[in-house]
Amino acid sequence: MELTMKQYLEEKKHLMDCTLQNYIQSLQIPPALKESMLYSLEAGGKRLRPILLMASYEAFNSDVAVTLSSAAALEMIHTYSLIHDDLPAMDDDDYRRGKLTNHKAFNEATAILAGDALLTYSFELISKDEKLTPVQKADLIALLAETSGPKGMVAGQILDMAAEDKTISLKELEQVHALKTGELLRCAVYAGAYLGGATKEQLNALETFAFYLGLIFQVQDDILDVTGDQAKLGKPVGSDVLNLKSTYPKLLGLDGAMEQKEWYVSKAKEALEKADVANSELMDLTVYFSQRDH
Repeated sequence: MELTMKQYLEEKKHLMDCTLQNYIQSLQIPPALKESMLYSLEAGGKRLRPILLMASYEAFNSDVAVTLSSAAALEMIHTYSLIHDDLPAMDDDDYRRGKLTNHKAFNEATAILAGDALLTYSFELISKDEKLTPVQKADLIALLAETSGPKGMVAGQILDMAAEDKTISLKELEQVHALKTGELLRCAVYAGAYLGGATKEQLNALETFAFYLGLIFQVQDDILDVTGDQAKLGKPVGSDVLNLKSTYPKLLGLDGAMEQKEWYVSKAKEALEKADVANSELMDLTVYFSQRDH
């Protein structure tokens, strides 16, 4: 029986929740650090990045066990970035997904260290995975470092801060989000397809797909900040305006942002067809990313 997208997401989320829990609980580390790491990992995330990695793998292969350490590592990187984003020196947020942010639940020093621990442990996970070959380990660690580091997510974060209280062009906004959000999504799509045995041509097409998927994710995020339900979002609606963020609705208006999103969706679908995986879960995830309400 075929799973609906909701069932697919729930099944994969449960698998990743258990995997993350097992990895952290197995660590012999100071209790305060473990508690802080688990607090943010278990704070209700949708696990979209690891699910995307597994879905990309399943477009070419079947046994997702080989992807679990890479998928968990990716979620740990994402979670570390959220912990640090919420700090007073960055976005200064009190709530994340309806719960107190890490530095509010613990303290700033513990939050910083929990983020640091998740970041570094992610690479250890991949390096010690017995299901991966030495070449796969090296390739995946390089990919994760590149997409999360100074040429990827971190670059996007600093460009995002620089764009606050300024009017920037659509091209500049796309650059911010292609780096800040899109690079980890590119990592997810590429890593899954690479482990699944995709050809170089397919990997190239899927990188294009991931670029547009990242923009779809962000424009929907911006739209929800204007139109969303605070109870579903787990954070105040309108926070982008209060934080003087550059957003799609601010630049294009709400209708213009929605039109831009639909164009990104069409480009993402084209790329999936080029990669010959248009009938995979990646297509359904594209629709889900564009229509999500939280």
